[in-house]
Amino acid sequence: MTSSPSQPDSEEQEPLSRLLQRTAQRVRAYDRRHPLPWDLSVTGFFVIAALIDYSGGGWQNIAHNTHVPGNLVLTLSLALSVPLLWRRTHPMAALTVMVTAGIVNSATGAVLQAALLQLFVVFNVALRSRIRTLVLCCAMTMVPVLVGVARYPKGSWDQQVVPQVWALALVAVLGLAIRSRQDYTNSLVERARQLEVERDQQARLATAAERSRIAREMHDIIGHNLSVITGLADGGSYAAARNPERAGQALTAIATTSRQALTELRRLLDVLGAETPAQTAELTPQPMLTDLDALIDGVRTAGLPVEVTHHGTEPADLPPSTQLALYRIAQEALTNALKHAGPQATATVDLAHAPDAVTLTVSDTGHGGAPTPGGRGLTGMRERTSLYDGTLEAGPRPTGGWRVTARLPLPKDTSR
Repeated sequence: MTSSPSQPDSEEQEPLSRLLQRTAQRVRAYDRRHPLPWDLSVTGFFVIAALIDYSGGGWQNIAHNTHVPGNLVLTLSLALSVPLLWRRTHPMAALTVMVTAGIVNSATGAVLQAALLQLFVVFNVALRSRIRTLVLCCAMTMVPVLVGVARYPKGSWDQQVVPQVWALALVAVLGLAIRSRQDYTNSLVERARQLEVERDQQARLATAAERSRIAREMHDIIGHNLSVITGLADGGSYAAARNPERAGQALTAIATTSRQALTELRRLLDVLGAETPAQTAELTPQPMLTDLDALIDGVRTAGLPVEVTHHGTEPADLPPSTQLALYRIAQEALTNALKHAGPQATATVDLAHAPDAVTLTVSDTGHGGAPTPGGRGLTGMRERTSLYDGTLEAGPRPTGGWRVTARLPLPKDTSR
C-alpha cells in the first residue's frame, strides 16, 4: 500500500496564514469599534514598564548621571509614557509633552528608555496626518537627542545622532507605507461598492426594459385579438336573428381568433420561461410583414373594411426586428380603429419603401377621439419607433378620423 505524497509547504502553511489574517482583521475591527480599551491597554503596558525601570533602578545602568532625584525620574517616566493614551486623538499635544520631558531627560543625564516611546507618536502621525505635520514631529523629536549630545558628548557626533535619525526615518517610512496600503485597500473597497451599485442599477434598468417589452407584447396580442373578437361578437349577435348563417360564420371566426391569441400568448410565455438558447430556437418565429395580410383579413372579418397600398420596392433583407415593429404598429393602429372608429368607418394601410426608410401609415374615416388616458397603445408605438431611431406621428385627420404614421430608418446595409 502506497502512502499519499506529502503536501507542499505552502499548502501546509496556508491554514495558519489564514488564521493569522483573520485574527489581525478581528483585532483591527475591535480597535475601530472600541479604540479606548485598546489605547488604555497599550498605554498601561508601557506605563508599568516605565515604572518598573524606575523602581528597579535599571535606568541607572545607562544613565550619564546616576544622581538624578528619584521624584524627577518618576515624573519623567510618567510624562514619557502616559501621553501615549492620546497619541491618536491629540498627537501633537502628546508629543509636545513627551518632547519636553525628553529634553529634561537628556539635560539631566537620566537617559530613560521611555524616551523611545516618542516613536509611537511619530508612527501615528505618519499614519494619519499630513506630511508637513510629520516633518514637524520628526524635528521636534530630534531636539532631545541634540540636547543630550551637547550636554554629554561621548564619542563622535555621528555615532550619537545618526542611529537616532535612522530609527526615526524607519518609523516614519513604516507609517507612510501602512497608510498607503490602507488608502489603496480603501479605494478598492470603494470601487467594489460602486461596481456593486452600478450592477444593481443595470439589473433594475434591464428588468424595467424587459417589463416594458413584455407589456408591449401582451398589449398588442391581447388588445388586438380581443378587439377582433368583440367586433365579431357584436356582428354575430346582430345577425343572429336575421341571418343565422352569418352568425355561425362569426362564431367560427371568433373561435379561430381565440386560438390564434392563445397560440401567441403561449409562445410569449414559452420565451419568458426558456432557459437555454436551444429551447428558444424551437419556438415559432415572431410575426413579419408577410403576416400583415392575415392580420388585415382578421380585421376585415371583424367588420372594418381595410384597403392596403404599397409604394416602392421592399428590400429583400429588411431586418426582422424592423418588420416586427411595423407589424405591431399596424396591429395596434388597426385595433384602435376597430374599437373607436365606429360603424360605417373604413381604414387604409399604406406601406412606403424608400432607400433609407420604411414609412407605415394607418388611417381611418371614423369619428374616434383622443386616446384613452393611461392607455398603452400610443405609448407602445412610440417606444417601438424610438428603439430604431424612428418617428411616430398620431392625431386626427382634417377630414375626420385618425391617422398614425411611423417612419423607421433602414440600416445602410439594407438600403438600395
